[in-house]
Amino acid sequence: MTVDLTIVIPAYNEERRLAPTLEAIRAYLDKAANTAGAAEAADAGAQPPQWELIVVDDGSTDRTADIAAEAAAADPRIQLLRGGRNRGKGHALRQGVLASYGRRVLVTDADLAAPIEELEALEKALADGHAAAVGSRARPGATIGVHQHRLRELLGRGGNFLIRAVAVPGIRDTQCGFKLFDGDRARAAFAASRLTGWGIDVEILHHFDRQGWPVAEVPVRWSHQEGSKVRPADYVRVLAEVTSLKTRAVRRTDLLVAALFLAFATVLYSSRWISPDHRYLPHSLQDQNQWEWFFEVTAHNIGHLQNPLFTHLQNAPDGVNLMANTVMLGLSVPLAPVTWLFGPAVSLNLAMTGGLAATAFAWYWLIVRRLVRHRGAAALGAALAAFAPPMISHAHAHPNFIVLFMIPLIVDRALRLCEGRHVVRDGVVLGLFATYQIFLGEEPLLLAAMGMLLFTVAYAVVRRDVARAAWRPLARGTAIALAVCIPLIAFPLWWQFFGPQSYKSVLHGDNAGNSPLALLSFSERSLAGDAETASSLSMNPTEQNAFYGWPLVALALLIVVWLWRSAVVKALAFTAVAAAFLSLGPKFRIPLTDVVLSGPWALLSDRPLFESVIESRVAMVCAPALGMLVALAVGELAARGAEGRPKWGRPFRYAGLAAVTASLLPLLPLPLKAVDRADVPAFIADGTWRSYVDTDAGETLVPVPLPDPAYAEALHWQTTADLGFRLPGGYFNGPWGPDRVGIYGASPRNTSNLLRDVRNTGRTVRITDAWRNAARVDLRYWNAGVLVLAPQAGDAALRSTVDDLLGQRAKWVDGVWIWDVHGGG
Repeated sequence: MTVDLTIVIPAYNEERRLAPTLEAIRAYLDKAANTAGAAEAADAGAQPPQWELIVVDDGSTDRTADIAAEAAAADPRIQLLRGGRNRGKGHALRQGVLASYGRRVLVTDADLAAPIEELEALEKALADGHAAAVGSRARPGATIGVHQHRLRELLGRGGNFLIRAVAVPGIRDTQCGFKLFDGDRARAAFAASRLTGWGIDVEILHHFDRQGWPVAEVPVRWSHQEGSKVRPADYVRVLAEVTSLKTRAVRRTDLLVAALFLAFATVLYSSRWISPDHRYLPHSLQDQNQWEWFFEVTAHNIGHLQNPLFTHLQNAPDGVNLMANTVMLGLSVPLAPVTWLFGPAVSLNLAMTGGLAATAFAWYWLIVRRLVRHRGAAALGAALAAFAPPMISHAHAHPNFIVLFMIPLIVDRALRLCEGRHVVRDGVVLGLFATYQIFLGEEPLLLAAMGMLLFTVAYAVVRRDVARAAWRPLARGTAIALAVCIPLIAFPLWWQFFGPQSYKSVLHGDNAGNSPLALLSFSERSLAGDAETASSLSMNPTEQNAFYGWPLVALALLIVVWLWRSAVVKALAFTAVAAAFLSLGPKFRIPLTDVVLSGPWALLSDRPLFESVIESRVAMVCAPALGMLVALAVGELAARGAEGRPKWGRPFRYAGLAAVTASLLPLLPLPLKAVDRADVPAFIADGTWRSYVDTDAGETLVPVPLPDPAYAEALHWQTTADLGFRLPGGYFNGPWGPDRVGIYGASPRNTSNLLRDVRNTGRTVRITDAWRNAARVDLRYWNAGVLVLAPQAGDAALRSTVDDLLGQRAKWVDGVWIWDVHGGG
């Protein structure tokens, strides 16, 4: 038997309210049936709408069951289901819905706080194509006749806010007891439900959301009825049930994928995790020292309530603009307690290991949500996006380029804007996401925006109908995002670009682009890699920004040809190819020839922001694009196998999976190399320096030679000493010259240049009075308290030079040579 409408009423001790409710519903439905019957009388065989009403007694101890039984005896369309002992609203609703036959199912509370006449508005929403329509007291247009107690209203609003955040985004009022469902989907959802209490409403809506069944929230008239069974403690129970629901909804496969990504990232950094404080990644060059210092100085500034955007601890007396130096405040600030307790080496290791795993899982989440339901295919694509050769190269030294878990979230939020359902909310969230990413890394956000723009243009060309429908909500949402983001970042960005020690741009020379061969070769840390080839095709081991290998490039070409009908595939292919060409730089040489051509990057190279980008890094955009292509291909192969295609389908599937394996296996990253770290001299580690540096007078400790991007071990000394002293020189980005051009390290001075040249050549320099006068000026400028020379290659030449420069012989103290120059000599 099938009827047009089933009404399900859960009832527990409702003897005072049930009879009027049943009579009101029956009268309304009979009137509606009579009206429809009269309108269709001209149609032969037309039948008025049929309905049934199911009362589920949830173990009432009063006359509720008797009243329902009497109504059922008077009208066979009314049924009574007895539930035995009281088990909760969720259990009662489940029994009633599963016993229903309606093409539509209305669930309503026994108090009929929302009048049955509001059914018409819900039916209109279902007629418009929604799978469910829920009555709402929170949507514009809703009318509240009699309000609840103020405390109950506040609890309800707070509870609904938490429910939206945890389980049902977008539905403002989940607990209004007036909901209309498509019958078959309602029975499927209630059959899959498990909750027995008030949380059943959230569980059902959560099920609809996961299945992709559209739900409309319809404003209704509503009046509070005395005798409500909901108590303040029930809000806590609902939240507990919703949290339990969300926990159970997590797929074991997803947890396994997350665990595998974390295990993979841990293995990658295993050589450092053995002893983070005493292990160093040699391929990081001096960047590990720099990043540990960044984490330490952020924790220091937070702990001492100092400006986290600036410090005088490096480059004394001028200082360092930290906002202009990618200190990743988005991670270094929340990890400050870890830094205080365990040191910056542990914080950095934790950030890079956990951040890389989180990035992989974020890409996995995006691919499952937007591209491929097959978890294995999505995991493979996400692994390629997060552990591609360029990512592994940056994993040595640049956490801002591997901690990218916000990028997939930003992409997803932009896609939600295109759907146009919750433009204001999604625009606000996008603005907050972009703000946080700025405090993780601005250059990766710029590259991500370039990749999104390339994909958007390509997809709009292929699917103009989608572009026409999407551009207005996308433009509006982007404007909202900017309105949210700009006030939050205005001051930090002003400080970055106009504050003390700010600079205009950092130039990287004419050879910062990729060679076309780099796109086809293997990186040093890939299973099939070759250190000599990779070195010849990259700036240094931390900037191997392509190196996808010719097998993967060939596989991507085959995937594009095979799945060319897909608009997504076309857009991804264009994105990857365009990013690869941009990464070649303003000029590139065709391999094995002397022919030099202009590259598309020439159009951007002198533009603001882009002028500071290392163009070879644009090839990193290819990683997620290639990962998604691989995920789509593997998902298609898996689906073909499951569909039982013709006999040739299975061999094709196996051949395809073998091709994917053969293309990705050479790119398997090897664990990063780590070596024992040089011991910090006892002069620093034991605090002997305190006897030679008057910190109250602002004196500095001057390493010989001064720290610079080529040798920054003094930054490790400083973190070991808990940032107790200041240093001149250092490894950072700062201004140089009247044009404030960005350079790596401090502005050069006569004495710093002299000591650097002696270190590099290993030869002493004939010291003249001019050199001595310049040294006195520089030492006063730095307010030097002591000069310190640690044992190192060429230290004899350095010691002899400084002896002659200062006119005093060095003293050996606790493992270092020192020159006491209180007051700057």
